[in-house]
Amino acid sequence: MYSKEQASKLKEAFWTTFGQYIAPHPSAEGLKVNWINYKTGIRHLHFKMQADHRSASIAIELSHPDPGMQELIFEQFSAFRKLLSSYLNEDWDWQLHLTDENYKTVSRISKTLEGVSIFKEEDWAALISFFKPRIIALDEFWSDASHSFDLFR
Repeated sequence: MYSKEQASKLKEAFWTTFGQYIAPHPSAEGLKVNWINYKTGIRHLHFKMQADHRSASIAIELSHPDPGMQELIFEQFSAFRKLLSSYLNEDWDWQLHLTDENYKTVSRISKTLEGVSIFKEEDWAALISFFKPRIIALDEFWSDASHSFDLFR
């Protein structure tokens, strides 16, 4: 078991390592991008990567405080479901209106990798191999589809 400080330092070390590994890769539009804090340009719409002691996940998260607006954005993503799957080369889990770890209502489109730990350096290669192609695929999808979400800006 790690202290809060040790856990925080290990997480920071992983995300720094991941950031350095993926930084040379330009966005789909050829621009420099902060992959870890990816900006969609739409408030309450985030591409999130998370890892803890037993799993890792990457998600499109809709956190609009109005559940009706969340549902509208979720429906817009649903219209692009086949296109999104074609970029990702896999199906993700679609969850409308769930309660997150902060007890807020969010909606997520996500993929999870079980059996890995951000606290085990020997798992870092697996975590990077999980996150990198998926965040790049999300960026490519977003480059093509983002204009269809302009009404939510």
